Amino acid sequence: MLIRNCAGGVVFSGDKVFLLQNEKGEWVFPKGVIRNGELQSEVALRRVKEEGGINATIISSAGRTNYEFFSVTRQQPVCNRITWFIMMTQSEGFTIGEPEKYAKAGFFTIEEAMEKITYSQDRSLLHISYLKYKELVSMAS
Repeated sequence: MLIRNCAGGVVFSGDKVFLLQNEKGEWVFPKGVIRNGELQSEVALRRVKEEGGINATIISSAGRTNYEFFSVTRQQPVCNRITWFIMMTQSEGFTIGEPEKYAKAGFFTIEEAMEKITYSQDRSLLHISYLKYKELVSMAS
């Protein structure tokens, strides 16, 4: 099995969170593979920028998820280990940076996002991240 270390962002703007719909119709958070010597935080911020056109700021770590799938192109199972970061941005502006990979995107209320998100571990990640985000934002104000 090929094991890939990845990093991604759960990006909030006010009480909304950013999601992308991939080519399989799955609603997911922006993420990408960590390459030679890159920092997890750098990869997460870069993927949020590349996939959503969003300039975000990391405010906390969010935890980790893993998922496995069979890669048709590699003809072998792959395990993605993703380190997540809670991020915030000042506006709900976005641009889909990779239209060949993503059909739709947007900022959604937490309730809307919970209905859209494809994977249960991503719903759990959103729930935990939103609680932490609200706590951090209220402490800052």
